[in-house]
Amino acid sequence: MDIATVVGIVSAFALVVVSIMMGGSLALFINIPSVMIVFGGTLGATMINYPLSDVLSVVKVVKNVFFTKVWSTQEVVDRFVEFANKSRREGILSLESEVPSLNDPFLVKGLQLTIDGMDPDAIRDILETEIAYLEERHKSGAEILTTMATFFPAMGMIGTLIGLVQMLATMDDPSTIGPAMAVALLTTFYGAVAANLVCLPMAGKLKKRSQEETLVKEMIISGIVSVANGENPRVIEQKLHSFVAPSARTSRFE
Repeated sequence: MDIATVVGIVSAFALVVVSIMMGGSLALFINIPSVMIVFGGTLGATMINYPLSDVLSVVKVVKNVFFTKVWSTQEVVDRFVEFANKSRREGILSLESEVPSLNDPFLVKGLQLTIDGMDPDAIRDILETEIAYLEERHKSGAEILTTMATFFPAMGMIGTLIGLVQMLATMDDPSTIGPAMAVALLTTFYGAVAANLVCLPMAGKLKKRSQEETLVKEMIISGIVSVANGENPRVIEQKLHSFVAPSARTSRFE
């Protein structure tokens, strides 16, 4: 689990709630009509804007904000140096014994294609196509969250207009002004909080996750092709180090 995401969400909402309670009762900020306008309206607008399957897939994509674990670049370098050493000593077919211990489907697929004797260029084409579609799926999830971040404040503004109309229409009855003003102000509040504390930060985290995962997969492709070509482990290490910041490079040959 990504601790930064959990701490960020909990601390952000905790500070908002504490600041509310320091100035009055939290119950003042709970209004069912406002919730229906903002969250129901945003969900409806999102379903109009995207196919239902895409909207439902956001649930799975959001899990990546909390639970995705990406290999460190040094892990990738070390693993492929081991693969190269074993391949040169025992032959490329010896890598088949490594497959059951791997839990990355992308790496397993690339390694299996190498073991099957496929041409390195064909392996690269297959894996790069998979990366392209992976990036497209990640982009779609982040895009939906960004769109929802646009709809939330808009629905808040619609709720504000509804509340103002109700207030102005019943100015002769002072008892109705308070509830109408609550709808007017709380919808804007809900929309701003949902957009700026949930949707936009999550969309940003998904984009960062996608960049990290793409980098690791590009390293895997480079390593797979190098192993398939029978390159020297030291050369493979140098190739993969080109993906890593100089300060984070650790060589196994020094």
